Amino acid sequence: MSVERVTYRLGDADLILETGKIGKQANGCVYAQWGGAAVIATICASSSVTEGQDFVPVTVEYNEKFYAAGKIPGGFVKREGRPKDKEILVSRLIDRPMRPLFEPSFGHELQIVPTCVSADGVHTQDILAVLAASAATTISDIPFHGPVAACRVGFLNGQYVINPTFKQIEEADMEIVVAGTKDGFTMVEGGAKEVSEEVMLGALAEAEKFIKEMCVLQEELQKKCGKEKLPLNPLDVTLANADAIEAEATPLLKKACFQDGKVNRGIAIAKVQKELAEKYAEQLEDPVQAKLFAALMDDIQYKLLRKSILDDGVRIDGRKCDEIRPITCEVNVLPSPHGSALFTRGETQSLAVCTLGTAMDEQSYDDIDGDRSEHFILHYNFPPYSVGETGKLTTGRREIGHGNLARRSLAPMVPSREEFPYTVRVVSEIMESNGSSSQASTCGGTLCMLAAGVPMKKMVAGIAMGLITEGEHYERYKILSDILGEEDHLGDMDFKVAGTKDGITGFQMDIKIPGVTTEIMKNALEQARKGRL
Repeated sequence: MSVERVTYRLGDADLILETGKIGKQANGCVYAQWGGAAVIATICASSSVTEGQDFVPVTVEYNEKFYAAGKIPGGFVKREGRPKDKEILVSRLIDRPMRPLFEPSFGHELQIVPTCVSADGVHTQDILAVLAASAATTISDIPFHGPVAACRVGFLNGQYVINPTFKQIEEADMEIVVAGTKDGFTMVEGGAKEVSEEVMLGALAEAEKFIKEMCVLQEELQKKCGKEKLPLNPLDVTLANADAIEAEATPLLKKACFQDGKVNRGIAIAKVQKELAEKYAEQLEDPVQAKLFAALMDDIQYKLLRKSILDDGVRIDGRKCDEIRPITCEVNVLPSPHGSALFTRGETQSLAVCTLGTAMDEQSYDDIDGDRSEHFILHYNFPPYSVGETGKLTTGRREIGHGNLARRSLAPMVPSREEFPYTVRVVSEIMESNGSSSQASTCGGTLCMLAAGVPMKKMVAGIAMGLITEGEHYERYKILSDILGEEDHLGDMDFKVAGTKDGITGFQMDIKIPGVTTEIMKNALEQARKGRL
């Protein structure tokens, strides 16, 4: 295999995507370099196929080697250990835009491993990792509806900066990462120092052009050396009696889906499914038929929920589209901690606790970006009992990601070390969850810090928004304020906006449909602003 490369001038250096020299036994491997930063990304597919799979078993394992920055790991063991929070966050950044573009019917387990092998402290590695992972997949023999690309946009001295340096990021009023395809955005996340909705929309417009150019660059590499794609393994069976089951299930599920309360809805839906499963028990002894039956039940709920919202403007809990669930706030609910608060919004509840410490308690970070410490720490815990289930009490990718969003949203309003010489740790324990516990953590975090006497600059609140669309060009759509878990699962967009009364401080958006229009984004941000206030 010959060595192939494509280049693109980005800022002060060439961005290079190269393949054919390294990692030739992987299904796809790309070496990406920008300035002194370099990432090697590989993708491999398992040899065996799982028939009738209704999800994509893909894992992304971004990792950074200390040698990349000429460092030796700190601590007793001089070897890279378990993934750091930053590595988990970058893995999520790669996973979220790529996962929806794989075909579940491919049936093979997939593993994407982007490795940062060189870091210069100037050019950011995470954007490079997204591009390398997508390029490796695009040129591989694995079916993929990509490519995808990502872009960081900074807002500095009233100007937008595409892919700012580490120094520019520190000085910027806003820093967001946007990922997408040639058709539109699929993910946005970032933080800001109280910027307006207009500044946010302007940043998306700036990102769009770069993302399209990066997708074209990857397609150029694919034309030079792309492998022929492997075949899919679609199920060639359909659900027997599908029309009869749907006709029978629809009125029963319609009644069950609109019960009051998450638990009551769950019980009612399970009862309907159990009765129908008993009626068609003989047919459902076949595991493939059982899978198709479960998929049909999900599809009926999907149609019912969306029809009710689009036709009648009524959601499954009876609210209007822009209505917020009842909120209660209590402070100092625990006798001994420095500050505590219980924030409840509908069936989502955060017990937030603030602890004050000295400079000795700061969080130290030993990574390739340079040694640093933080005087504001936020940890988020999502125990299984919060959704009425059993399971292990672990800190996984969800906990890291949600905690990071809440921390980023609150950080601009936490006083500096000079103003308030204490280390501040907030822990959000999710007691109940049905829609945006990360934003409950933002609200609870504000309350518990104020209860502990932290002189915050302003209060911060957060809201999760949803979207339901219809038509090829989304001719009909409804934006939902303060979404439920079901609306997140069955909707087209989940985006969370946090901020003060004067502007946005934190932002995260996942889009499940291609090419959300600027009009939808503008209206959604305005509805989010009203909800936040």
